[in-house]
Amino acid sequence: MTVICTHSAVSGKISAISSKSDAHRLLICAALSESETNIHCNVMSKDIAATLDCLKSMGTDISVSGDIITVTPKPFNKKTDLDCGESGSTLRFLMPVVSALGIDATISGHGRLPERPISPLKEEMEKKGVVFHTNSNFPLQLTGELQAGKYEIAGNISSQFITGLLFALPILNGDSEIKLIPPVESRSYLNITLSALRKFGIKISEQENLYIIKGNQKYVSPKETTVQGDWSNASFFLCAGALSEKGVTVTDLDINSPQGDKEILNVLSSMGADVQIRGTEITVKKKNLKGIAVDASDIPDLVPIISVVATACQGDTKIINAQRLRIKESDRIKSVVNMLNAVGGNAEETDDGMIIHGIGELQGGIVNGYNDHRIVMSASILSALCKGNVEITDFKAVEKSYPNFFEDFNKMGGNANVLNDR
Repeated sequence: MTVICTHSAVSGKISAISSKSDAHRLLICAALSESETNIHCNVMSKDIAATLDCLKSMGTDISVSGDIITVTPKPFNKKTDLDCGESGSTLRFLMPVVSALGIDATISGHGRLPERPISPLKEEMEKKGVVFHTNSNFPLQLTGELQAGKYEIAGNISSQFITGLLFALPILNGDSEIKLIPPVESRSYLNITLSALRKFGIKISEQENLYIIKGNQKYVSPKETTVQGDWSNASFFLCAGALSEKGVTVTDLDINSPQGDKEILNVLSSMGADVQIRGTEITVKKKNLKGIAVDASDIPDLVPIISVVATACQGDTKIINAQRLRIKESDRIKSVVNMLNAVGGNAEETDDGMIIHGIGELQGGIVNGYNDHRIVMSASILSALCKGNVEITDFKAVEKSYPNFFEDFNKMGGNANVLNDR
């Protein structure tokens, strides 16, 4: 299905949706606890639903009423089938968890998920008592029980591997260590994990590139907790503000959040946008924008929407250390460059990122959404720079992280219309 976005100025005020990164983590911690937890979450995206459904399959009792998810721990099943949808977080977080619990699991996934790497986590788990009966082919079949000990994980492939171990190792009988092999990227996602673990009483000692984890710990429910506002999804509207004379305000964002994607404020400021912070409200307005260099090693998810603002800048923007984008929902280096060039932009791939030549006003055109939520949302914001329409395929991909995106986009002055016959 296709959506057509017509040139329009996005402006006004909008509330941030709940962070799916935080929601995944709080749901898993709640399921590992010994008593009930109410989690306040104002959006149910497909990725969050994937984790929720997997936890149910493992035996946890979960109910949803309005924006409250009630998680009631129950004895875990000894054998289960887990469908992770297209959620890399769900897959990589739960692989160590089910193995720590001694659950025999068959794990399936869809879209590009079966192509996304599970090494070196798989090899480390195999060293510690877990048997993968299907190698790396989906569905994965895991038996055996994860053992405590010393783990070594490369820090530049996926922080999700490390998060999965951080969930699992505290409940094992012995003490453990996780040694991170430099360089370590996306460390902020590990900080989100540690924040969630602390809420549930888990203690982990942190040294440089080393986590020391005592065994036999218990997850203790805080009874009530709230998912943080999502900086990653808020970035789409914050960047829309950088293209708008009237500007955009996003509320319910914590400037002290461990989420690394709050770095969008520094990126936009460096580009010359007017960025104002008032408590939990962030306002961004258009000013004279200029191209900059962006190191994406810790903010890979921001690259698609940063590229949109870069197109409006004077001069070139160079994005480096973004090679991990090639193993996301799409090859995001290729798909971002194709998105920009499809509407009259001027961008080129590099080995580890891209160079975007500032153009200003664009023509419009047809954009392949690649079934990638961040490409679809970025292309929608890009329509503000286009004289003609931007026609985007695979628009339903937004359901992965922001199911109400187009509703909010139109409320903020955007003009998106669905073509049902394509």
